This record gives sequence, C-alpha cells and structure tokens, in this order.
Amino acid sequence: MFGLSELAVVLIVVAVVVAARKLPELTRSAGRSARILKSEARAMKDEERTPPGEPAAPRIIQGETVDRGDAGTGGTPRG
Repeated sequence: MFGLSELAVVLIVVAVVVAARKLPELTRSAGRSARILKSEARAMKDEERTPPGEPAAPRIIQGETVDRGDAGTGGTPRG
C-alpha cells in the first residue's frame, strides 16, 4: 500500500495539474493583495506619525480598473 508521503506527493501533483490553468490568475491576485496590504500598512504608520490635533492627509490607493463589459446582460441592450 501507499504510505502517507507517497499519497501526499500524488495529491500535490494532481493539484498542480488541475490548477495549472488558474495559476497565473492566482499569482496576479496574490500580488495585488500584497500591494494593497503593503499600502494599508504604510498608511497606518503615516497616521501614527501625525499629531492628534492635525487632520490627516487623504489617502490615495493605487489600483487598476477592470472593464467587465456587458457580461451581466448577455450582450443585448435592455430597453
């Protein structure tokens, strides 16, 4: 029979083969999340440095917009 280590290797190989198509999307998403987390941590540090009586400067978070098109309507206009 298979031992625990052989079973783990087989499961990892199956997971990589199944998820290979989504891997670039997952890594992009992880990178975006890391950038957002980093900018939020930096903003929190900046807020700690400002004196309590002074108003804080507005925060600007860099990002990107995604045009989803008419995916929800099926491409046909309603009216």
